[in-house]
Parts: sequence; C-alpha cells; structure tokens
Amino acid sequence: MLLHIPGILDGPRLAQCQRLLADAHWVDGRVTAGYRSAAAKHNRQLREDDPLALELGAQITDAVLANPTFFAAALPRHVYPPLFNCYADGDHFGLHVDNAIRYDRRQANAQPVRTDLSCTLFLSAPESYDGGELVIEDTFGSHAVKLPAGDLVLYPAGSLHRVEPVTRGARIAAFFWLQSLIREDERRRLLFELDLAIQRLTASGADAEALLALTGVYHNLLRQWSAP
Repeated sequence: MLLHIPGILDGPRLAQCQRLLADAHWVDGRVTAGYRSAAAKHNRQLREDDPLALELGAQITDAVLANPTFFAAALPRHVYPPLFNCYADGDHFGLHVDNAIRYDRRQANAQPVRTDLSCTLFLSAPESYDGGELVIEDTFGSHAVKLPAGDLVLYPAGSLHRVEPVTRGARIAAFFWLQSLIREDERRRLLFELDLAIQRLTASGADAEALLALTGVYHNLLRQWSAP
C-alpha cells in the first residue's frame, strides 16, 4: 500500500523545521547507507546524533503518532527515529531497497527494528526545486511522488525506489522506518480499508448494532494477525 498523508506538520511546526534546517550542518549521506546502497547514494544528511536531528525527529515522531490516518494505516509497533536529508546540485539516490533491519546506533543495546514500512516527510515546497521525485516501484508500475511541504508518503519498505536528481534548489525531507503490528502489507491494507469503512458508516448514522459487529470483526482480525 502506497499512501499520501497530508498535513503531518501544521504551518508553525513546518516553518520552524524549515528555518532550523536552512542552517543545518549536512554530512555525506552514505553514512547511513547499507553496503550496496552506498554506491547509489549521492546526497547529504544530518548526523544521527546531531542535536537538531534529535530535536526535530522527536517532534515528527509525536506528530505522526498523533495523526489518525497514519496510525490506522501503519499500526506502528516501533518507529525508528527520523533522519533528515538534503538533495541539491544534482544529488540523487539510485534504485535500491531499504535494509530489512535497523539498529539505532545512538542507543546502547539497541533493539532491532524490522522495517515493514518506509516514510518520507517532505519539508521543501515542491516549487522551490526541480527534480527530486521519489520513484517507487511496485506490482502496479512506477509511482513518482513529489508532495507539498508537510505531507508524508507511506509505502512498503521492501519496494524498490529511487530519488531523481535535483537540478535546481534543494529538496529537504525527513525519512524513517517503522515496524508494524501487522507484518504483511496486504493484511495492513485490508484492516485500513475496514477501519475507513467503519468511520464512514459511523459518520452516516448507520445502524449501531451492525457497526458494533463490524468493529468486532476489525479487532478480532487485528488480534489474530498482530505479531507477538
């Protein structure tokens, strides 16, 4: 499931992120790439232990977990702390797949996070740069994603994807991964669609007894499918 979630960051929080990141200290982005991905990666990032990355990452984590659409679609168990990257002057990231397991190297005895889902939160206005599309490959073809600042795209971490070269301006984004309560993408999609249907029926004033039964089906499926 590939999902566009608008308005993760509201105006004041987005403006603060943009202002602080404008003066950030960027380093070679290959520092967080896997062995194979490093050869394809040409961008800049904030160091994972940069105080600015820690501050803004915590704010973004709070924002996504408070977003009902994100929570319903992702059903997060563990969120890997957000990282930040910048593409400019022809920077790009060739076709690759994200590592299946991530360890937060800032923590002693860090627990592994299985990367079920990848997230990119766009922080630059799309009209401020040329190129920089996130291109995601799935069974339905290629999807080029370039969203308004403050919007997020959520997609399976096992998807092949790339970032097109940025030929003008700078593309700044936060990116992170999460381990879901539901490991299988198809089951997550079904639960999300069922959740949305229940919400629509509730808003329409549908029969309360039928809604209760349908809600029970949702939670029993979640109980059956959730990872231990």
